[in-house]
Amino acid sequence: MRALRDISRAGNPTSIGYLPISDYGIIGNLRTAALIGRNGSIDWCCLPHLDSPSVFAAILDTGRGGRFSVSASGAGPGEQEYITDTNILITRFTTDAGKLTVTDLMPLSGEIIGRGRSHAPPGIIRILNCEEGAVEVVVEWSPRFDYARSRAQIEEVSGGWLATGGDEAMFLCGPEDAGIDADGRNATLHSRFTMREGEMRPLEVHWGLEDMICDPGRAEAALDGTIQVWQAWAQYGDLAQTSRWAGEWLPYVNRAGLVLKLLTMAGSGAIAAAPTTSLPEEIGGVRNWDYRYAWVRDASMTAQALVSLGHSREAVEFLQWMERTAEAHSGARQPQVLFGLHDPTTDPEEIELEHLEGYRGSRPVRIGNAAARQLQLEIFGELISTGYELARRGMNLEHRSLKFLAAVTDYACSRWMEPDHGIWEMRGKPQHFVYSKVMVWVAVDRAIYLAKHHGLVGDVDRWKRTRAAIRERVLAEGYNPEVGSFVQAFGSMALDAANLRIPLVGFLPFDDERVIGTIDQTLERLTKNGLVYRYLTDDGLAGEEGAFGLCTFWLVDALALSGRVDEARDIFVGLVERANCVGLLPEEFDPDTGEFLGNFPQAYTHIGLINSALYLAYAEGRWIPEHAPTGISLLR
Repeated sequence: MRALRDISRAGNPTSIGYLPISDYGIIGNLRTAALIGRNGSIDWCCLPHLDSPSVFAAILDTGRGGRFSVSASGAGPGEQEYITDTNILITRFTTDAGKLTVTDLMPLSGEIIGRGRSHAPPGIIRILNCEEGAVEVVVEWSPRFDYARSRAQIEEVSGGWLATGGDEAMFLCGPEDAGIDADGRNATLHSRFTMREGEMRPLEVHWGLEDMICDPGRAEAALDGTIQVWQAWAQYGDLAQTSRWAGEWLPYVNRAGLVLKLLTMAGSGAIAAAPTTSLPEEIGGVRNWDYRYAWVRDASMTAQALVSLGHSREAVEFLQWMERTAEAHSGARQPQVLFGLHDPTTDPEEIELEHLEGYRGSRPVRIGNAAARQLQLEIFGELISTGYELARRGMNLEHRSLKFLAAVTDYACSRWMEPDHGIWEMRGKPQHFVYSKVMVWVAVDRAIYLAKHHGLVGDVDRWKRTRAAIRERVLAEGYNPEVGSFVQAFGSMALDAANLRIPLVGFLPFDDERVIGTIDQTLERLTKNGLVYRYLTDDGLAGEEGAFGLCTFWLVDALALSGRVDEARDIFVGLVERANCVGLLPEEFDPDTGEFLGNFPQAYTHIGLINSALYLAYAEGRWIPEHAPTGISLLR
């Protein structure tokens, strides 16, 4: 297997000013994150929080969005890699005259196991090292506050440069021979300076006005400390055990875990679905959504995947956050679809930013997400499965958490017969989605288990009646003999890749003819070039979308646990090798070109990678942890 930094094709910009999504790496501090291109440009960053307005958004509008670019004059795209077991990114540039290394980090100190007790001053440190020869460094700094809606001004101050816009401010120090271009409404700082072999220079960005001092020694100390924090977290998990089942895929599994941790918010335990908004599911299309929120479904899956890597505290604290959030939001224990990362009491209003052109002309650019007001029944199964996975691994759930899970189960029982918008958040008329019903079955099934073995108190008789009723209806109306598969919704002829999970959650065994038919029909009708579409039916939105990373991993899982191991491995290898040069995966792919689509990096896809590596290990007869994921345990 090739090293991570060598596995991806370089990719070339297909529109002037825009990099392929695959050309980005990510850094973060458990509060926010930034995307850094192989050209050395920070093209996406929100400060001080992940769901704050953007400061750099060139990825959504190369002319207006703003960037913080550092590169070597005359260099082509840099080579990127992470410092081992960290979210600290290195970009190396080579010119005819020399070599420049840029090390990017968001400073982080303290402990980050679970919610931890960490400290992270909002800002970015970019450490420049000339490793060979002499290199002319080119810097552009163009903050554009509030999604480029506020006028940005830059002035020289003692020790550096101060950018202001509206009520916000940002301080930069480090560049030499800088000048300011006042391009109409906004200002941009440009700097060129030469570095020679052995020289080091930090460029520091500090959010706000409290810290306007730059100290090279402090930057190096921050680098050392941040390395220690990330590596301590990585080593806290069951790294030795993970290496046994992950085998050759260990670098990808570890990177996936670090991505999921990066999306976990310190202080609260909320888990974001992705760090970006409006990266399109189709270039030039309208399917552009804001994923900087905690979806109950995505976050629950993330928590479960982290448990598989030995990081149970994140899952426990997510469950506690979910209980507190549902109580604060509605005054009852009825979780909605998604919540804000820092203010869960307010529904995120969906707004279109008409002044931004969108990634390669993909409009509209949206902030906020109207899906918060949808009914999506399947979230109850994912949420209760989080408690179930913790409990069966020997974790003692708090009384408040158990009480919350019982209330969620009762709520699911009261609403399971209603149509909903489904896992894919369709914006048309609600339907009786088969997968939604199956996941309510999962909710009551896991609650019954928790009641029997872990002290959950509730109306178990009602739960058993509901479980039986759901099963009867799904088998009667969810499977279509004419299609030879479970279908998307009652009465439908359309397929839905989510139904690949029917055996994975234990609703039916893998050797059931209806399960086999669903797998075969998915391969025949939803799969193209080894990638799986979610569905191919009209969903009420214009345009099309790419193939879905998580659904492709679900196909791997279903094939592997059905005994079709060679097929599963072929698809898994093909998908993992589509990761970019630092092992990151997007939400979707163009199945014809392999181009990355959708928000990036996507928690969903990295969850799928972790789970599929584990399922393959089991199917191939390798050692796996005692408490295997749901699906495997049902085979034993």
